[in-house]
Amino acid sequence: MAVLSLEHKERRKAWGFVAPALVWTLVFFVAPFLFMVAMSLWAQQGGSIVRVWNLGNYIAFFEKDAMFKGLTNSLEITAVVTVLSVLLAYPLAWIIAERVPQRFQRTALIMAVLPFWTSYVVRSYSWLLVLSRNGVINQALMQSGLISEPLELASNRTATVIGFVHFFVMLLTLTIYANLVQLSPNYRRAAADLGANGLQTFWHVVLPLTMPGIMTGAFLTFVLCIGDYVTPQILGGNNELVLPQIIMLQLGRRADFPMAAALSIILMLVVTLAYIACARWLKIERA
Repeated sequence: MAVLSLEHKERRKAWGFVAPALVWTLVFFVAPFLFMVAMSLWAQQGGSIVRVWNLGNYIAFFEKDAMFKGLTNSLEITAVVTVLSVLLAYPLAWIIAERVPQRFQRTALIMAVLPFWTSYVVRSYSWLLVLSRNGVINQALMQSGLISEPLELASNRTATVIGFVHFFVMLLTLTIYANLVQLSPNYRRAAADLGANGLQTFWHVVLPLTMPGIMTGAFLTFVLCIGDYVTPQILGGNNELVLPQIIMLQLGRRADFPMAAALSIILMLVVTLAYIACARWLKIERA
C-alpha cells in the first residue's frame, strides 16, 4: 500500500508539472486549430458565414487557377530557396568549422548571423532599395557601361528568392556547423587508411554524417519560407502571388474566413508532408 501510495503521489506530481503546458497547448493550439478546420468546412455567402458542412472551399481551391497557382508558386520558390541556401551555407559552415582557428570560430559565427539582429522587414526593404531600377546594382552597372537600361531586378520572383536566400543561409550555416564540429576526425583518418582520397572521404563519410544538420536546416527553411508573407509582398510585389498572399487577400479584401481557413489547412498539410519526407533525418536519437 505504501508503494502504491508513493507511486500515486509521484504520478500526481508529474501531472502537476505537465498540466500547465498541456492546458496551454489545448487552449492556444488544439482548440484554435479545430475551430479553423471546422470553419474551412463552412461557406461564405454575402457578408455572413453559413455553418453548413461541405467541401466547397477545397473544391474551389483546385478549380480556381489563381489559388492553385499560388500553391505551385510557393512550392517552386521554396524549393529554389532551399537548394540555393544549402549550396551556399555548406561551404561557409565548412570553412568556419575546418579552416577558421577554433579561438576565432565564435567570432566568425557571430559575423555570419549578424543580419539576424536586423528587423526582418528592414532587411526586405533594404533589398528592395538595392534591387530597384534606381538601386545600387543598376546604378553601378549603368555607370560602368555594362548596361544602358536598368534591369528589372525587383518586384519579381528573382528578388523574392534573393531576399529569402540571404536570410536562410545564416540559419543553415548554424545547423550544418553544429554537425561538422561534432564530427570526429577519426572518421577521416579511417577513410584515409582505407585508401579514400579527399573527395571520396567527403562524399561517402562527411556528407552522410552531416546530413541530419543539412536536413534540419532545410526543413526549417522550407517551413519558414513557404509560410512567409512579408518577403514576397515587399520584394515580389503582386506579380506572382504565393499562397500566404492569397490567404491575406481572402481576409483583407473579401473577408472570406472559411476560404482563408481552408487555404491555411492546405498549407499545413504541405508542411506535414515535408516533415514526413524529412522525418528519417529529424528523429531524435535515444540512448
